[in-house]
Amino acid sequence: MEILIVGAVIMYVLIYNNTIDKDKFFADNQKYLEALKEDDYQFLVYAKYGEDVDIDQLYSKRVIYAFVAFLFVLVLMVTRNSSAEIFNSQFFLNLVLAIVVGVVVFKLPYTQLKSYYKQHLHEIDVMLPYYLKSLEILIQHYTVPVAIGKSIADAPEIFKPGLRKMIDRINAGDSTVDPYMEFANTYPVRDSMRMMRLLYRLGIGSQERKQERLMMFSRTVSSLQNKARETKYKERLNHMESQTMVMLVVTGVGVMLVILISMMMMF
Repeated sequence: MEILIVGAVIMYVLIYNNTIDKDKFFADNQKYLEALKEDDYQFLVYAKYGEDVDIDQLYSKRVIYAFVAFLFVLVLMVTRNSSAEIFNSQFFLNLVLAIVVGVVVFKLPYTQLKSYYKQHLHEIDVMLPYYLKSLEILIQHYTVPVAIGKSIADAPEIFKPGLRKMIDRINAGDSTVDPYMEFANTYPVRDSMRMMRLLYRLGIGSQERKQERLMMFSRTVSSLQNKARETKYKERLNHMESQTMVMLVVTGVGVMLVILISMMMMF
């Protein structure tokens, strides 16, 4: 344990005095560290914290914490091994355990981001129809790609990363339905697939067809808004019912306690 403490102090002093430059370490090994980053990590970070967050800093913290956890477990296990031979079978078992701990520490923030996103899918389901309604108004005056680009500034924060990615692919020359389907897969909520297909069809064809498709798009959006309102109403009603039940239970228990105390005082 003394070796572990001394090693930790030495490592801290070296980093504090810039003898070990952690920024240079990340710069020199960036391509290797980036290979460990999950494909949807940036999107999940933006979905939770917004687009002003420093993703590189968050990711570097993940790597540092995982590396520190790996070293801590490895040194702890080695110092507990009383065998004179260091590189024995026990050492390699300890090495595997330290690697597992490091991987778990590295993956934990990503797992928490995924969990946060799944918990908020219901909120996305409610917000999507209102965003599509504002987009419908812009489509009446602009082409679909231009309308999407103009809608990003006022879109809900959680949609912005997906919208930017979609419009970047469209502006890069992808005229297929794939950018729209990627957005729908990113936000797998009610009718997102159908709405993205309708949105794609709005961007192709003649002006006459656009008006016809815009009317269909408008009717579908209005239907989704009605469903969202019903969902909000049901949630509010269930919340009021649960509060009423709590009040009734508390009142009933209080009355029973008063009666019980009165009976005890009588005797």
